[in-house]
Amino acid sequence: MTVHSMLAGALILTVISAAPAPAASDKPRVPRAEYQVLLCEPVASLERKLALSPRAAPYETWLFDDSALSMFEHGLRFRLRVGGAGSELTLKVARQDCHALAPGLVPSKEGKCEFDVYGSSTQGAVSLTRKLDSTQTRDLLERRTSIPDALTPAQIRYLREIVKVWPLPGDLRPLGPISNRVLITRAPAYDVDVSTLPDGERYAEISTKVPLADVDRARAALDSHLASAGVAACADQRGQAATKLRRLLGP
Repeated sequence: MTVHSMLAGALILTVISAAPAPAASDKPRVPRAEYQVLLCEPVASLERKLALSPRAAPYETWLFDDSALSMFEHGLRFRLRVGGAGSELTLKVARQDCHALAPGLVPSKEGKCEFDVYGSSTQGAVSLTRKLDSTQTRDLLERRTSIPDALTPAQIRYLREIVKVWPLPGDLRPLGPISNRVLITRAPAYDVDVSTLPDGERYAEISTKVPLADVDRARAALDSHLASAGVAACADQRGQAATKLRRLLGP
């Protein structure tokens, strides 16, 4: 899949926190913060202004929902990231209280709980991930395997016991692919993710991850870096998830 250049977006601030009660064998997780700013310039302009170079191999993203986008309406997102010899199938659940999760709900080797901050809005989100090989990935995309059959026990348990959305609709289908590539700036190093929808709509975001205690400093540093490079964040500071899903769903 060819990865194209990109145009547009909004501002997202994500504060990442560990599950509050890890198993005794787990090492304590240090709370992390991630700032993401969606940028409103063609990628060629961003490459020049930010001195971008490739950081990782391109990959594809597929999302799964039905024609009514009922999973999105429940705050659920099924995301398949395809690259190399396999993929990662992630269940992301919005509006979760990371501080109140019972032990074992989010196994340390399978997921995390984080706080997504959009402007003045802060919401917790749980992510649980399963790795798939190339055959499992192909079967899922070609609908020989369904999303419920591809989930781990931890993912199913969270859907059944916490979200109480189980069984899942039988008509969940792959929406995509979204083409992604990850670039990196020269010093200071920031990741820039460029994504292209099948209809050609393009987005890019710049991000950095730091310890939670350094959030304010990192935010000021990133804003300063963008200003000095002459790169402006988009006027619309809201997330683009609903818009992207509707575009992927088509008419």
